[in-house]
Amino acid sequence: MSNTGKTSVDHEKAGAKLYVVPTPIGNLEDMTFRAIRILKIADLILAEDTRTSGFLLKHFEIKTPMQSHHKFNEHKTVETIVQRIKSGQTIALISDAGTPAISDPGFLVVRQCVENGIEVECLPGATAFVPALVASGLPNDRFCFEGFLPQKKGRQTKIHDLSTEKRTMIFYESPFRLVKTLTQLAEVFGAERRASVSREISKIFEETQRGTLAELQQYFTEHNPKGEIVLIVAGLEE
Repeated sequence: MSNTGKTSVDHEKAGAKLYVVPTPIGNLEDMTFRAIRILKIADLILAEDTRTSGFLLKHFEIKTPMQSHHKFNEHKTVETIVQRIKSGQTIALISDAGTPAISDPGFLVVRQCVENGIEVECLPGATAFVPALVASGLPNDRFCFEGFLPQKKGRQTKIHDLSTEKRTMIFYESPFRLVKTLTQLAEVFGAERRASVSREISKIFEETQRGTLAELQQYFTEHNPKGEIVLIVAGLEE
């Protein structure tokens, strides 16, 4: 008996839509088979940095044309992208690493597509905060993702607002500001608040340090941090 139903592959090849495609945050082996296939069948790839993404596409022999899409031009290019999808094209959105729109460009084009009735499909895949949260050893049944703290205006207010947060908190941080952030959090949250710092996730020099905010502040004062960093901080205990 023949099967006349369409497979998921047929469905993905047929429809014009926006695909949000995660890319590896370190090890290229973290790229999924499906992500590679979608990038190959798409009519266009929106890339945060075409030079960075060019190495990824070359490695997986993906020859789909790329167009630059980053925080400096996304407001200007969103409408054109929507019109291209409406005309029947399939467009894939990627960032330099991880899942687009998670502290990366992507939110604006996704919102515009949704508002215009365009189908948006986000593939599961690499993102830095999930492995950092799981590896921290801190409670992960309830958590809040805070991304990057404000660098100047509103920074202290934000930290004080979070001091009573009971869920585990997730932050992205620059290696150049990590010690400053740990120091400020220790001053407001208390030096004994438990925390974890993961850096270079999925890369050769991946490292996770766990301890109190004071212990981590001392450790990274003595050991200059490098690479992409995820900071996990325990919530306020009842």
